[in-house]
Amino acid sequence: MRLQAPRGTSDQLPDDQTYWDLVRGKAAQVASTFGYRRIETPMFESADLFERGVGSTTDIVEKETYTFEDRGGDMLTLRAEATAPVCRAYLQHGMHSLAQPVRMFYVCPVFRYERPQSGRYRQHTQFGIEVIGEADASIDCEVIEVGWRYLEAVGLSGLTLVINSIGDAECRPAYVELLKAHYSPHREEICEDCARRIDRNALRLLDCKNAQCQSFIEDAPASADNLCADCESHWEDLRRYLEETGIEYQIDHRLVRGLDYYTRTVFEISPPEEGRMVTIVGGGRYDGLIEQLGGRPTPGIGYGMGLERVIQNIQRQEVPTPADDRARVMVVHRGDAAKTAGVRIASQLRRDGIAATLAPPRGMRAQMRYAASSGATHAVIIGDDELAKDVATLRDLGASAQSEVPLAELASALLT
Repeated sequence: MRLQAPRGTSDQLPDDQTYWDLVRGKAAQVASTFGYRRIETPMFESADLFERGVGSTTDIVEKETYTFEDRGGDMLTLRAEATAPVCRAYLQHGMHSLAQPVRMFYVCPVFRYERPQSGRYRQHTQFGIEVIGEADASIDCEVIEVGWRYLEAVGLSGLTLVINSIGDAECRPAYVELLKAHYSPHREEICEDCARRIDRNALRLLDCKNAQCQSFIEDAPASADNLCADCESHWEDLRRYLEETGIEYQIDHRLVRGLDYYTRTVFEISPPEEGRMVTIVGGGRYDGLIEQLGGRPTPGIGYGMGLERVIQNIQRQEVPTPADDRARVMVVHRGDAAKTAGVRIASQLRRDGIAATLAPPRGMRAQMRYAASSGATHAVIIGDDELAKDVATLRDLGASAQSEVPLAELASALLT
């Protein structure tokens, strides 16, 4: 059987890198514009981190983590999401002593054992941000705006922002009891997962995608209608601040997100006409997470987005990618002496900052075909005649024009 990439993964081929350069580059550019600095955490963590942080009754921990015992007997989990690891790093390295809030961003692989489908992979690349150390709703607005401006920067349009407030430890318990009372008489009518969630994780009832549960979700009480005074004030502030940014939003009372650590603000950004199943950006506030991991009470908020899904939407919307107008040279040679000279010429061009490759030792036509198929913009042709005159034939492969150029002037000719 021919070997293939594991199910739910994909190769990022050379022809794909134009898109990857765009989405990764804009991530760093936009994040730094808002004052965020990059952080990188290990690809695997203690399994306990995700059980304590994400929640042992979430789908991620129950069904989707890649967890294994290493040779030392420790239980480890491949990074299933990035917020808990960043919070662990915040605690481990004493970032509470820094000026608060601490703003961080990351671009990293994430691993979940999910059913592969369009835009969803078992390994995907996540661009996310975290702000730790500030509870004010203006930070919630900022985090949402970073995600929105990033998607604008990569060229996407027609996006929809939906927001909700799911309360906090003060008001959520009473709301959860309302949900249980709403769903309990219908245990036999809802899906098996939801029947189990009534007692284990009632808030996730609103996140179910099964058709048989949708009518019960529509009729369920809204969390934003059952907030305590502090959460209500925070909710009103967020909406007021968003209006100042000019970013339009919709309120979705069903929006809860899939992780236990969320409090108050939750939000998603989706592409046009695709619905919530293909959300590009998802995030929210997690004011209790640092405390769950052993720190003192510290507010936080962030988001994550799958870059594969971003690229899919760039392609769907036919967004033009930046053209690479730099010269890329193929050194074409005739004869052993010219080949030796070609090694020197290619090396010098690279030192001059020009991408240059020596063509493989084939016939002239084969070398020129290779130059064209490789994406070279120019061919530098060297033979006995050129060496005798200390020149090269410089051919513009796009314009099919050529001229003799002194070897000493090759770089300047290519850079003009």
